[in-house]
Amino acid sequence: MPSTLDSQLIAAAWKNEVAEAKRLITAGANVNAVDDTVQSAFLIAASEGYVELLDLTLAHGADVRSLDSYHGTALIRAAERGHAAVVGRLLQAGVAVNHVNNLGWTALHEAVLLGRGTPEYVDTVRLLIAAGADRNRPAVDDGTTPMQAAHDRGQKAVSAALDARADRGDLLSAATAGDANKAAAALAAGAKLESRDDHRRTPLLLASLNDRVDVARLLVRLGADPDIQDDRKDSAWLVTGVTGSVAMLETLLPADPDLALRNRFGGISVIPASERGHVDYVRRVVKTDINLNYVNDLGWTALLEAIILGKGTKPWQDIVQILVDAGADPGLADKDGVTPLQHAQSSGYDEIAKILRTAGAR
Repeated sequence: MPSTLDSQLIAAAWKNEVAEAKRLITAGANVNAVDDTVQSAFLIAASEGYVELLDLTLAHGADVRSLDSYHGTALIRAAERGHAAVVGRLLQAGVAVNHVNNLGWTALHEAVLLGRGTPEYVDTVRLLIAAGADRNRPAVDDGTTPMQAAHDRGQKAVSAALDARADRGDLLSAATAGDANKAAAALAAGAKLESRDDHRRTPLLLASLNDRVDVARLLVRLGADPDIQDDRKDSAWLVTGVTGSVAMLETLLPADPDLALRNRFGGISVIPASERGHVDYVRRVVKTDINLNYVNDLGWTALLEAIILGKGTKPWQDIVQILVDAGADPGLADKDGVTPLQHAQSSGYDEIAKILRTAGAR
């Protein structure tokens, strides 16, 4: 029987009360302790898709080999429900991908047989394939393979993922083209997650450069590093400021990118985004912990670049407003002592000058 603390932790896990779970673990609760239904905080986090709680249990000694009442792993529980983000974390943690539960099914069987073929299940299947799941393994009871089950159930997108074949050398081209199924197959064939091309670009960087969100999501969930830089000092995260892709930004944030990583101009992602007029990107990135007053090698902040290299029209007006509202210093001058307001005035950008004067610039 679990201790009182363990029982309280299990109850907190069902409610996804992460702060309470932290308190109980600090007090001595065991993340692997099970109740009379063979539920632990770790297994609950996996089955319910509670990513933050799962990370907490993994950080405090979750046993990735632990099994539930069906003799199934946490991975099988997560795959059954299409919790792709959890599946990725469990694969990184080393949960066995081809474990068979007492129903005779692997995680891949459950993702297909009990899944709905929706995008989250497609992502789940791709992750399992990339990690080496056996697509042709027959179920113990009736001999159905995951591939047969997907075809029989009309799960076209899942079937496409299961049918895909690739060599290990195909990962970089698949990432560039945005073929997530082929990327998963290439990883299954032995491709390295951080492969490099002739310019030292990784698959994740190539996916980011070409705005291939499906591939990037696969790679991130498998643990790809968003901060690896190529021979031009670009990284997957840094180029989002150039492309302005909010979807890619959102895909990379769970990988905890270094927001202070510098490009070849000594700038961070918000600076080129401001220069290029990527309004939606700037609106989203200012909600992160990025430093809006970061100065690049030219002596310019994002605010200065929006004015000096922008066109003064509505997109750049919006960006200036977003930046100052989010805390960018309107009085921070360039290396020659020229302020954003002075640059706006000399360029005839009256609307931007008005925004800056309202913000208290001098």
